[in-house]
Amino acid sequence: MDGALPGLSPSEQLLIGLTRLGQAVRLSAWHNAGPTKLTPLQADILLFLAGDGRPRRQGEIVTALASTAPTVSDAVRALTAKELVDRRRDPLDTRTVALTLTPDGRAEADRLAAIPAPLREALDALGEQDVAAMLRGTTAMIRVLQRHQAIPVSRTCVTCRFYRPDAHPEDPDRPHHCAFVDAPFGDGELRLECPDHQPAEPPGQAPA
Repeated sequence: MDGALPGLSPSEQLLIGLTRLGQAVRLSAWHNAGPTKLTPLQADILLFLAGDGRPRRQGEIVTALASTAPTVSDAVRALTAKELVDRRRDPLDTRTVALTLTPDGRAEADRLAAIPAPLREALDALGEQDVAAMLRGTTAMIRVLQRHQAIPVSRTCVTCRFYRPDAHPEDPDRPHHCAFVDAPFGDGELRLECPDHQPAEPPGQAPA
């Protein structure tokens, strides 16, 4: 024997941990339904619309949330009935409907964006280096899954045309560069959701 503990590999143990964290987030979403009794999908739609002030088409929501058109349609219909989402004809294409948040929808999105106390305490248990390492690892995993089309392409640093990885090797704390703001940054500042994201070409690849 080589001295290794028997059982699952470290990678498999990590997957179990990520699964349990996902369960905690989903349970938190159910418990955070609020006065309008939002489902997790309805909450995700509000947060998606809040992340970008532009009117969004329903198809964009389907793609971003990896859902189906009928499921999203039902959720949007419910959000419209709750007066949280406004549906109007897209001025650029009158055949489609553009979705925006109402003032009540914006207020509800702001409430949802607040991290619940148990999750905040769990995050606060991590040091800066732990957060940076987890962001780096999570970003790498998401990138691989996106390449395999296992999850939708999201607005991450590594799929953005402004991302320059390891552009500053002389600075181990801030080795990467964002061409959008023209500034270096470190692993602890990697974004998994950025409103300034512009897809790299080809999809999923950043320019050298």
